[in-house]
Amino acid sequence: MAEEGIASYSVARHKAAARLHVKDARIWPKGVEIQAALAAQQRLFHQGQAAALEGLRRRAAEVMRRFQRFRPRLVGAVEVGTADTGTPVRLHLFADTPEEVILALIDRGIPWDERPLDLPYADGRRRQRPLLRFLAGEVTFELLVLPTAELHDPPLSPLDDRPERGIALGELTQRLEMGT
Repeated sequence: MAEEGIASYSVARHKAAARLHVKDARIWPKGVEIQAALAAQQRLFHQGQAAALEGLRRRAAEVMRRFQRFRPRLVGAVEVGTADTGTPVRLHLFADTPEEVILALIDRGIPWDERPLDLPYADGRRRQRPLLRFLAGEVTFELLVLPTAELHDPPLSPLDDRPERGIALGELTQRLEMGT
């Protein structure tokens, strides 16, 4: 993942298994094991990763403040600490309709693109949700727009197949102040 810029744990897992000719998926590493190995690799070989992560988290906090009415939650690599300069910042935003977030982007003069994302949920079903992407300077932001009702029932994390709750602006601000 670190060397080839692969963002998906699933894609990385399948690619490594194919290279090693390991077909039994039961012995493949779990997402949390991959994340721990990635973090260790970054600490050893990527001296600038910590500064890049802090910069991404500061940018995330700025955007979270601007979209505060949608109760943003920081999720993914920037939240867990494995992001580097090219990693998109992903936020979960909660709205009654995706159009509310789109209007907020229009009001701020932010150009975006949209694509559907197919997500797994704890009840075993998959649902499509809109992912709005935009560029802020050199940082890509991904706004995953979820129904307000899913604030307490978000999609599952690709790391551990548990609900991906992320962190709110207050917790992100605390992490930034503590330097973690």
